Amino acid sequence: MLRISRDLTIDENDIEIGFVRASGPGGQNVNKVSTAAQLRFDTTKIVLPADARQRLQRLAGSRMTKDGVIVIQAYRFRTQERNRADAIERLVEMLQEAMVRPTPRRPTRPTLGSKQRRLEGKKRRSDIKAHRGARGFDD
Repeated sequence: MLRISRDLTIDENDIEIGFVRASGPGGQNVNKVSTAAQLRFDTTKIVLPADARQRLQRLAGSRMTKDGVIVIQAYRFRTQERNRADAIERLVEMLQEAMVRPTPRRPTRPTLGSKQRRLEGKKRRSDIKAHRGARGFDD
């Protein structure tokens, strides 16, 4: 069992991991050995609050299928074990981030001093621009 938060744990048997050949540089090894891990996790098997499910869908983006299956590709390392651990770690991080409720923003008002400084700056800039350009010749 993987512990995501105090309310959420997932069974490791619900996570399917397959290995495929990785793309990119690696010499002969990349053509012979399937080291890239492809993790598949069905989110319908866990109970998530509605708001956490929406955050998870937003975080997963294109990594989540229409059926609610998260697919994570891990090919950062050269060994299956490290790529497998990396994929599981990324899944756990994504689920942990989805479980955190964002703090609501409290609207604030500008202070009187900041309003005055802003208006003084605008006035100063206005004066500079007003004194530009052609002046009358009073010779």
